[in-house]
Amino acid sequence: MAELSRASGIPVATIKFYLRERLLPAGERTGPNQASYGEEHLRRLRLIRGLLEIGGLSVATARGVIDAVDSELPLTQSFGVAQRAVSDKIDPGDIDPDALAGIDRLVEGWLVSGDNPGRLAAAQVLQTFESLGQKDERSWFSRYAAAALLVAEADLDQVEAQASREDMAETVVIGTVLGDALFSGLRRAAQEHVSTLRYPVLPEPDPTPTRE
Repeated sequence: MAELSRASGIPVATIKFYLRERLLPAGERTGPNQASYGEEHLRRLRLIRGLLEIGGLSVATARGVIDAVDSELPLTQSFGVAQRAVSDKIDPGDIDPDALAGIDRLVEGWLVSGDNPGRLAAAQVLQTFESLGQKDERSWFSRYAAAALLVAEADLDQVEAQASREDMAETVVIGTVLGDALFSGLRRAAQEHVSTLRYPVLPEPDPTPTRE
């Protein structure tokens, strides 16, 4: 375990905590107080840190996500587990039916279940947007939907590039949990880029008087 700690940069006490919480599988026993840990443990530690530190998941939620990786669930169900892990729980009864209908029109033709957390969250955003008196002047929602499809295609292309079912399931989780953080960061960078292009800051005039 000391060697695993050095290789991962994670304190031994933290690794023991992950073992107790069933986030990390036990090592192979080599003696009464010794166990052997391999590359799979190092890889799992990186996944755990990504889920907890970058994804912001609780230990219990991360355990459920990791269980989905280790299971034989179809990949579509693994996506569902990962989506619910990073999504707020929303009661459909709290959403205006008109907002839900608006999102359904927006994603018409998509194969989306009624309780998909993204559908509910998008309807909640639409409801709030309209309650603030905002108007979708330039197809903001439909352009976001088009961008979301491009991102989903990229997600699945990355999944399908993996060699094994376990690797694919792990990429589903990583892509869903960490992909949200990645896209959010890139969106902010892009906003600065586009706003700078559209509204350039003019240089301040030189206050030094010129001599004739």
